[in-house]
Amino acid sequence: MAKKFTGVDFLHLDASFSEDELLVRKTARDFVDDNLIPIIEDCFREGRFPRELVPIMGELGFFGANLEGYGCAGMSNVEYGLVMQELERGDSGFRSFVSVQSGLVMYPIYTFGSDEQKNKWLPALASGEKLGCFGLTEPDFGSNPGGMRTTARKVGDEYILNGEKMWITSASIADVSIVWAKVEDEGGKVRGFLVENDRPGYSAFDVHGKWSLRASVTSGFSMQDVHIPASNLLPGSGGLKSALMCLNQARYGISWGAIGAAMSCYDTALQYSLVRKQFRDQPIASHQLIQEKLVWMITEISKAQLLSLQVGRLKDAGTVKPEHISMAKGNNVAIALDIAREARDILGANGITEDYPVMRHMMNLESVKTYEGTHNMHTLIIGQSITGIPAY
Repeated sequence: MAKKFTGVDFLHLDASFSEDELLVRKTARDFVDDNLIPIIEDCFREGRFPRELVPIMGELGFFGANLEGYGCAGMSNVEYGLVMQELERGDSGFRSFVSVQSGLVMYPIYTFGSDEQKNKWLPALASGEKLGCFGLTEPDFGSNPGGMRTTARKVGDEYILNGEKMWITSASIADVSIVWAKVEDEGGKVRGFLVENDRPGYSAFDVHGKWSLRASVTSGFSMQDVHIPASNLLPGSGGLKSALMCLNQARYGISWGAIGAAMSCYDTALQYSLVRKQFRDQPIASHQLIQEKLVWMITEISKAQLLSLQVGRLKDAGTVKPEHISMAKGNNVAIALDIAREARDILGANGITEDYPVMRHMMNLESVKTYEGTHNMHTLIIGQSITGIPAY
């Protein structure tokens, strides 16, 4: 039987957390250990999203956790990050679902929506009664969202939307989509719209054959003359900057989530190395090469923890900048992926089996490194910040 996860805290960072922050982490950790870990390998193998866990997460306040009012938990950004860490320790795809519901659906309604929109959607999304998705990426435009072809045309008291979105988490199970489109009568200005997914002309389809994020739903959707009332426009959205503000919310959570995946892989490798014996009937943890790998892992995890914690504190203080979030997302996902690969190496052939979570984390992290801004794009964002010169 696997040893219960007790945390990874080489630098005694727990002393930097408040009692509330530690309680939030414990709540999320217990939820993952009790509800997600026992079923996640089956879900991944079957390509099934464990939707039965949604109401429990709603009760625990995981959706829109760092928003105030409307049934949301009102957590600090650090507390929200700790929830994301624990969820991704369970599975990246599962954490992705919560990130989308929170940072990409509830946040834009909260930030750009009318009072009527907030009152209608936020309580239902916070409880998990309603699910949402975020439609920005298109088949031909990922890193360059400004090239989108989706359009909105105003006719009377309606907007008519046409276009296609791709690589959208939860689209086929969502009740509402946050759709970003170029408004024809505003000179192509990008605006956000609430589109109920049962409207005529809206059609979602799932992406099959994935070897990554198999425990979450990845979809595309098309809109052919989809009519929505003009009141479905998010009135505070204005320009592509609004969509990118939402992405920063999600990227921040990902920076913490990647730490969780790295912790899982490191802890698995450490425990395995202490019981696996080779040569002179000694555990492989006694070998210098294995210790070098473990030391590198714990060092990188510790650095990632410091990075996300500082960015979280800046976010709570209202002084965080997009390049800070890019550094945390880019660095932490990259080191998590490398840690997964080193852990697989320590486990040898056992590392490729579902008896251990390492290969699943590795495959998931390949996607996490690409979505919400590729690693290369985050590098360029930081490069522009420190040189003042955009290189893209």
